[in-house]
Amino acid sequence: MACTVVCISHATGAGGEEVGRLVAERLGFLYVDEEIVTRAAAKGGIEPAGVADEERRKSLAARLFETIAQGGGEAWAVGAPPCTGDELGSDEVRALIRETIEQMAARGKVVIVAHAASRALPEGSDALRVLVTASPATRVSRVCEEEAIDPKQAARAVKDADANRRDYLKRFYEVDVERATDYDVVINTDVLSPEETAALVSRAASG
Repeated sequence: MACTVVCISHATGAGGEEVGRLVAERLGFLYVDEEIVTRAAAKGGIEPAGVADEERRKSLAARLFETIAQGGGEAWAVGAPPCTGDELGSDEVRALIRETIEQMAARGKVVIVAHAASRALPEGSDALRVLVTASPATRVSRVCEEEAIDPKQAARAVKDADANRRDYLKRFYEVDVERATDYDVVINTDVLSPEETAALVSRAASG
């Protein structure tokens, strides 16, 4: 059966964002990730303190979804004001991201790339849950190239990103250990290119 929602979780340096964009292009779906949601919130003047109330957060998430959908996910990847680390790390903004993801998934025809995109969706939802990963060496090498930093800095960045991911899963979803069986599809991009990976995910989503 074809899936109307593709949730891509990924390790830093594994290429999950690029894979997500390619999958969205192949399927004709909207592409969205955490950065796009946060940038849209920043551009709309939504502050962390303004989303503490659950009902208000739902309303703001609906507004964000409509804005992103009308402009296209890629429109928010560039041109919007950069977000600060505090905004990205804010529990309130994380809650807004999760709420927006839930509303997007309910509408369907969307590729969602986030640390735990599939965790925000209810059990039994019509979604393909994907994990894009790679070996530590490959990820460090890619971060080196993408960020133009030395191997030692890249290794530290990957280590910190992994620790933040574990903390995020624990704090928001009470996940102590992330397992391959949490996903429908797990892909190692050590050998496969983003295009090849996207082709596999698209085929799985198409049923």
